[in-house]
Amino acid sequence: MKKQIELIGATDIVDLPELGWYKVPVRVDSGAATSSIHCAKVNLIKDGDETRLCFYLDSKRGAPGQSFTVSEFKETVVRNSSGKEEKRYVIKTQITLFGRKIRTEFSLANRKKMSYPILLGRKLLKGRFIVDVSQKDLSFKQNAEKIRLKKKTDPEANPTILIQ
Repeated sequence: MKKQIELIGATDIVDLPELGWYKVPVRVDSGAATSSIHCAKVNLIKDGDETRLCFYLDSKRGAPGQSFTVSEFKETVVRNSSGKEEKRYVIKTQITLFGRKIRTEFSLANRKKMSYPILLGRKLLKGRFIVDVSQKDLSFKQNAEKIRLKKKTDPEANPTILIQ
């Protein structure tokens, strides 16, 4: 069965359930190869033969105020928005977009000066989405509409409807 290609706007609001971060504003950037997520205090931790990666997400934008430690990560070189090459760590996590849970890679970047803490790049978009830059928050609006319709038709979800 072929996956449905969705229309996505220039921005949206997503969930990162494995990181406990919900309703996160994102910028869609078809010019960026990889997706990136703002984080701080990125450190490698040596534990015997194992090396783990520890980082903090942006708690000022609703992320949990805790550290995250992963053992599955890789290191890559990325050309940043200024055109400079920089070394970044890449993790895999799940993102929820248009009701779909997608496991994808995010490079850990300092996006403190950027308006959006997450950037969605081509690797995530390819084969799943078509970008319409005149639109925004389409996934979030679609999800809100589904919730509204469910409340309208489900008596238990809407206590104001009387059952006779």
